[in-house]
Amino acid sequence: MNDPARPERDRPWVFRTYSGHSSAEASNALYRSNLAKGQTGLSVAFDLPTQTGYDSDHPLARGEVGKVGVPVGHIDDMEVLFREIPLDQMNTSMTINATAAWLLALYVATAERQGVAANQLRGTTQNDLIKEYLSRGTYVFPPEPSMRLISDMVAHTVNAIPKWNPVNICSYHLQEAGATPVQEIAYAMANAIAVLDAVKARDDVPDDVLPEVFARISFFLNAGIRFVEEICKGRAMTELWDELGRDRYGVGDPKLRRFRYGVQVNSLGLTEAQPENNVIRIVLEALGVTFSKKARCRALQLPAWNEALGLPRPWDQQWSLRIQQILAYETDLLEYPDLLDGSHVVEAKVEELKKAAQEELERVLAMGGAVAAVENAYMKQRLVESHTARLRAIESGELPIIGVNSYTETEPSPLVDDDDASILKVDDAAEREQIERLNAFRAKRNAADAKTALQGLRDALSNGENVMPPSIRAAHAGVTGGEWADTLRELFGEYRAPTGVVARESQVTDDANQRVRERVHACGERLGRPLKILVGKPGLDGHSNGAEQIAVKARDVGMEVVYDGIRLTPAEIVQSARDEGVHVIGLSILSGSHLILVLDVLAGLKDEGLSLPVVVGGIIPEEDAESLREAGVQRVYTPKDFDLTRIMGEVVDVVEASAGIG
Repeated sequence: MNDPARPERDRPWVFRTYSGHSSAEASNALYRSNLAKGQTGLSVAFDLPTQTGYDSDHPLARGEVGKVGVPVGHIDDMEVLFREIPLDQMNTSMTINATAAWLLALYVATAERQGVAANQLRGTTQNDLIKEYLSRGTYVFPPEPSMRLISDMVAHTVNAIPKWNPVNICSYHLQEAGATPVQEIAYAMANAIAVLDAVKARDDVPDDVLPEVFARISFFLNAGIRFVEEICKGRAMTELWDELGRDRYGVGDPKLRRFRYGVQVNSLGLTEAQPENNVIRIVLEALGVTFSKKARCRALQLPAWNEALGLPRPWDQQWSLRIQQILAYETDLLEYPDLLDGSHVVEAKVEELKKAAQEELERVLAMGGAVAAVENAYMKQRLVESHTARLRAIESGELPIIGVNSYTETEPSPLVDDDDASILKVDDAAEREQIERLNAFRAKRNAADAKTALQGLRDALSNGENVMPPSIRAAHAGVTGGEWADTLRELFGEYRAPTGVVARESQVTDDANQRVRERVHACGERLGRPLKILVGKPGLDGHSNGAEQIAVKARDVGMEVVYDGIRLTPAEIVQSARDEGVHVIGLSILSGSHLILVLDVLAGLKDEGLSLPVVVGGIIPEEDAESLREAGVQRVYTPKDFDLTRIMGEVVDVVEASAGIG
């Protein structure tokens, strides 16, 4: 309705949905369907083998292909993914980090085959490896070469793809890993400084280009349910970024110092219990990042109400898109200047956050910056401590979560009448079919061209040249993602980040915790040595928050803990269990590959003649949980099991029953 009495409306943010699954063809159909419904940008979710640089037929990819995103192994996959989607008219965000240079090379090569020049492309590669070491775990290479690859992409895109955001500093996953607002602000700024300083030190980026580089650094934030605090966090980051550009990097043009950010609202706070409540949470969180015009997000993607249950269906994603559209088009939100200017309450909170974040940022810079604070585990330990404090507050009831630890009485939900029908399940045939396509691609390509391109990539990197031009040539020549990443592994090696799990004296003194501690001690007496648990992360899933908290809690109640971090094969877990002489194994899997990886661990234990009880945690539908129990898993835990003290007590039950001492 055109009403001349109403003020002119601001242009809405970019509407996105984080999506991708099974295959390039299935994901392309989903993207075109979402765009037809009014989505204005794309956000590509890649599967874990693509994110960590393994071809679909690699042993570590087993069970992971097409599970949490789309598999893209080569140029044919990328062309199918964007079939009938003109890339010169699209704004595409790609959640990709260790292999970001490769996926951008495939995207550029695909655009060129569409007849679109690279300088017309708009979009974002996440490409924030420091955050990956701290929280999400899809890193591959050590910090130094990773920073080189990031700065290579920045140096290349600033001229060749000037509308592209080569780095999206991602505090989203920091909050998901437990970061407080102060930590989220401080560590995001520290990560950005590490990138900018690395680019500034390059010979091929003149000083007069640095303001353009600064302007192309974007951010990706999380938005929690404390939406007033989240509004203030956004305003604080806006002011700090402006000051950082002006004072540290000498960026004179205020337009180039604008804090540009996208958002995915808080997946961490979505609950498996009473999942319909998640819609209210999502709406409030979306309001938090759009309410303040001065700190309004540039792009927004909302999770679906059922993401704590499993993969959302197209209908679930449509519901989330409609939330954005109602907020942007039906309300009067976009008709007014900033509604919070002049608020003493908001200004005071913003100043409080800025002051505390600057102090924490100075601590990180004093120890050598974000990379040093990754290698000495300072930031990781702070995040684990913060997440532990949050979970303890939920467990004690101090932090109310409606439907989880308070107001748990409920009527049956018609939305989850049939658990299996309320989520999308990836067809088990997807992995086999993707491997068949990969083999067919290898058979038809010109092998000599691919070999020459890989040698060119190797030579360029060895000579200190930029990774992007030889990667784009490799994409056209038919190189696969696994071959590209293996070439870099040969040159740079691989890396295992500190886990952040440290042994500390217990801070929990409540009666329930003490009773479990006494049971653990008594169990150890009967076993003849302390109860020992192996906490394992099989497969490529790098979301380690749950495993870390189990490890911290197990130590807290007196167990000996073996936790070697992420990305282990089932065979490595079995070997560790045998070598360490543990009494029980706890596996954590959030990628949906539990049916394959857990059964592989059970088979490995049987082959080794080990009779050890296994418990499993993750996003596991009840039908799958029943299958795991039938296969011999002793306990299955899902996101609704927030009481870690109870879980530890049940682990003692399992060990006592297994050892015949109960």
